[in-house]
Amino acid sequence: MAEKLAGNTYLTRNVGDFPEEITAGTRKFIKNDDLRYGTNPHQPAAFYTPAGGHGALADMKTLKNGKSGLSQTNLEDISGALNIVKYFDKAACAVMKHVNPSGAAVMRDGETLKDVYIKARDCDARAAFGSVIAFNVKVDAATAEEIMSTFCECVVAPAYDEDALVIFNDQERFKLNKQIRILQCGDIASLPKFVGDDPDGRFNTFKVLCDGTLVVAAPLLTNVRSAEDLPAASGENKACGPQVSTVEPTPEQMEDLLDAWYINISVRSNGVIIVKNGQTLAVGTGEQDRVGAVEQAIEKFKQKYQGPNSLEGAVMSSDGFFPFYDAVEVAAKAGIKALVAPSGSLKDADVIKRANELGVVLRHAPERVFSHH
Repeated sequence: MAEKLAGNTYLTRNVGDFPEEITAGTRKFIKNDDLRYGTNPHQPAAFYTPAGGHGALADMKTLKNGKSGLSQTNLEDISGALNIVKYFDKAACAVMKHVNPSGAAVMRDGETLKDVYIKARDCDARAAFGSVIAFNVKVDAATAEEIMSTFCECVVAPAYDEDALVIFNDQERFKLNKQIRILQCGDIASLPKFVGDDPDGRFNTFKVLCDGTLVVAAPLLTNVRSAEDLPAASGENKACGPQVSTVEPTPEQMEDLLDAWYINISVRSNGVIIVKNGQTLAVGTGEQDRVGAVEQAIEKFKQKYQGPNSLEGAVMSSDGFFPFYDAVEVAAKAGIKALVAPSGSLKDADVIKRANELGVVLRHAPERVFSHH
């Protein structure tokens, strides 16, 4: 019998129909819970954790629940947000909406955790309405107070101050957020980050295709462990000969380029990230062409960014190579001064030459980080 949810919306199968155990290859998974629903309210779903395993989500505890449990999209947003903040030794925050970051930020000198959250939220405060927010450090009371000033679905962090939990549970003061879910994640440090971190395939991904066939793939990890892994771009072709990026970045630009690269790993391709002072100023995502992703990000900044920064002097990461130098020209015209992207284009030399002419830093990453989720 179908279960009625609201209006004429029904679940087409019973919530409890999912088996208690499933096996994929050599891995066994135990059902943790039936979910509120899957991607949409008429799709039932269940959450499974590895048998005998531990992890950031597997060990997650609910400190405050809403009127109902988590949905598949909530879990995907939690996963995506933790997948961003795991890369940073400094305090970091990611704000996720529909399995893409609407904004992310990393602490800079003199900032508080509240400042970091505001930077992440105000990249796109409109999209942040009803979002999932993740931190890689303990959440304090001042940050909790700021979070409760706007509507949020979930907050996930490794720990919370007692005063912060009091604020999150104050339903009289914060009626808008009375259903907010507060979650304590497991060990973020256990998540793989770099190529080679998953030798046993524990974090392999599974994609079920339209006819039930299955693709198993290694997780999307990076070879970029530090800014030293982002060398000056170089390339050669018959038209331009050998070319090397000659514009030297500042230390601040390199820090922002590294931040932008790590954030881009969790953005749906084609994706570009614009960053300044540890803050995403715009997230361009889901475009089918590279220059379109750059144009989208710049337009989103103009329409949606809230804060003191401008694009002048910002940096940008691209999850794939620049097939032509048009994207570099668009970025430079907007004031962006440093770029990171993988190599691989037949016109890499043309792109490097044009970046030099425009006075723009161009660094090459050692891999492409497309994410087609």
